[in-house]
Amino acid sequence: MKVLIIGGTGTISTAVTRLLAKTKHEVVLLNRGSKREEVPENVSIIPCDINNETDAVAALDGMRFDVVCEFIGFEVGQLERDYRLFAGKTKQFIYISSASAYQKPLSDYKVTEGTPLANPHWEYSRNKIACEEFLMKMYRENGFPVTIVRPSHTYDHRSVPLGVHGDKGSWQVLKRMLEGKPVIIHGDGTSLWTVTHNSDFAKAFVGLMGNVHAIGETYHITSDETLTWNQIYKIVADCLGVELKPYYVPSDFLSALGKYDFEGSLIGDKASSVVFDNSKIKRAVPGYVATVRFDTGARETIEYILQHEECQVEDAEFDQWCDCVIAAMEKAKQEVLNHG
Repeated sequence: MKVLIIGGTGTISTAVTRLLAKTKHEVVLLNRGSKREEVPENVSIIPCDINNETDAVAALDGMRFDVVCEFIGFEVGQLERDYRLFAGKTKQFIYISSASAYQKPLSDYKVTEGTPLANPHWEYSRNKIACEEFLMKMYRENGFPVTIVRPSHTYDHRSVPLGVHGDKGSWQVLKRMLEGKPVIIHGDGTSLWTVTHNSDFAKAFVGLMGNVHAIGETYHITSDETLTWNQIYKIVADCLGVELKPYYVPSDFLSALGKYDFEGSLIGDKASSVVFDNSKIKRAVPGYVATVRFDTGARETIEYILQHEECQVEDAEFDQWCDCVIAAMEKAKQEVLNHG
């Protein structure tokens, strides 16, 4: 197959690109070409910013693909552009949506592809829903060969998946652990969550390519391992060889502070207990199973981060914010005790 990947160097798409590079498929990336060192030698790049449609039309002139994979489409206008670019020029268009599109709050903690899509808390998720609706409309009315994939919390060797962190990623939380500081965990840490290693995601994703049964269908791809946030943070602390000092803060309180978008990322996503039913993807890709348990994946990720300074992006502002939140909670607690 001739496969075009729009993006190709992000957390999820990197794993897909590397897995495809080990096959006999012809793999082409369309991106700005700024991370060439991360691309396998047998993968070619069309250097282009797809958001400049005029340049994209010229760069793709005369090309046809068996599969086009869109990893960086976040708004309907971008998918309308993709439709103009690829209608009649691909046998399958795979769109990467998000499992955060599922209804919040959930009516049932067990999530299937039939779970309604509705997220009043996160614009990102609502945009993904709108993108899905547009693509399915093009499938129904014009036969556009779309497949929709919803990843959940997927990670790789460069970043640890955590619930509460700043705009610069999760390193500052790890640094707080290493320094013996308390780290903020939303809620009481007992809600259920699923994290998926990108290599596991890639196996199922590649299995959908060229799959005639996947046209017009929607799939989520996650691990079958379910953990509490307490377990996730404890595993990370154990990998660092330090004691976990959790400090629990209600999700709605974190959201109300307004400093970071916790209404979206927590209330609209991570604060909900979620267990994914992966029966549908396993029927479509027989033999698929996620094999990277989180304690194994986290250990490999943390070892890589500790050995690569470029992954250790400090966030002094977030660090101070955590100290401020914890101090305020402790002060409020003391005031209640004093008046009790």
